[in-house]
Amino acid sequence: MDIEDTLLMIPGPVKVAPRVLRAMSKPMISHRSGEFGAIYSECAELLKEFFQTKNQIAIMTGSGTLGMDAAVAGIIGHEDKIVTISNGKFGERFTEIGERYGKCVPVKFDWGMPFDLDRVEAALEEGAKAVAMVHNETSVGLTNPAKEVGRLAKKYDAAFIVDGISSIGGNEFLTDEWNIDIAITGSQKALAVPPGLAVVSVSPRAEEKFLAQSASYYADLKAHLKSARKSPAQTPFTPAVPLFFAMQEALHMAAEEGFAARRERAAKQAESVRSAAKALGIELFPQTNENSHYSNTVTAMKMPEGVSDDKLRGGMKKKGVIVSGGQEQLKGKIFRIGTMGVCSSGDLLRTIQTLELILLKEGNIHSCGVGVEAMSRVLDS
Repeated sequence: MDIEDTLLMIPGPVKVAPRVLRAMSKPMISHRSGEFGAIYSECAELLKEFFQTKNQIAIMTGSGTLGMDAAVAGIIGHEDKIVTISNGKFGERFTEIGERYGKCVPVKFDWGMPFDLDRVEAALEEGAKAVAMVHNETSVGLTNPAKEVGRLAKKYDAAFIVDGISSIGGNEFLTDEWNIDIAITGSQKALAVPPGLAVVSVSPRAEEKFLAQSASYYADLKAHLKSARKSPAQTPFTPAVPLFFAMQEALHMAAEEGFAARRERAAKQAESVRSAAKALGIELFPQTNENSHYSNTVTAMKMPEGVSDDKLRGGMKKKGVIVSGGQEQLKGKIFRIGTMGVCSSGDLLRTIQTLELILLKEGNIHSCGVGVEAMSRVLDS
């Protein structure tokens, strides 16, 4: 496989623009310098547009999971209750984190099924210091009702922690309006930066609920926020400086496109993938309702009948296009296509064209073109 000619269409890490990659090759600077502080501060201000928030932003060296860990470790002590809601792999990760730090009350749904908000409210009625959920469940391609859970969190005075890792910048995500106290994203998703930075927004209400001392040393949000507020802005520990160069450039690109325009583009691109799937007779995996919707950043589809994961994804990979498969119990049962960051219409058309060639070879379709045509109609509308 020639990595230079390979099209990466997974839901993260995503394709990175050449100008962002070039930014990473700048000469090294001190992370305690005014130059670095200016980069941090500019990134934080632009990230507020992504998060739709006025809250303080902390940028941490680590994956999005570090942000999840930091959020729970900073608020939940051994005797504190946290309600975690899950309908996929990453919601279950919140449950695992909650169990490490305090008393976890999991509200579990089958993977790909919508939340039952009555069950969520019943758990919160029993009392909890926090409630945590994933807004966009990457593992199943479903956008969960953060707005509605936010209302419940406010009603029962629980800090609201939301994993927006594959959502922020691609789906609508209104941190302040939805009463989100701690929101988290990762650099490798809609920001279209290489993996390695977690971004966390923290409300004043969340800071009031912080423990006197976080259970985590490195992921201590109080320490990260304190450093971010210094002049010049800093991190408490040595950061991945080249990734800050990359994030600054990627945010400049997003601002040039327009933050709202980028979200609208992702929505149209995801709609085009769903339209192509329908035309090819491929069934979408998640179930939706009035509060839960198909994701704008990742589309999860059932594996076509009679086609194995190896034939479909392996065949596409041989032709230079990489898409994601299912995780854990969904391994071999679904495949997923990402539509976030700097994904282009040409990338999507090549992806569906390659998929059609594989389906033709496997005898699932009799000719190519119907999926590409369906996608084109949406993209051109």
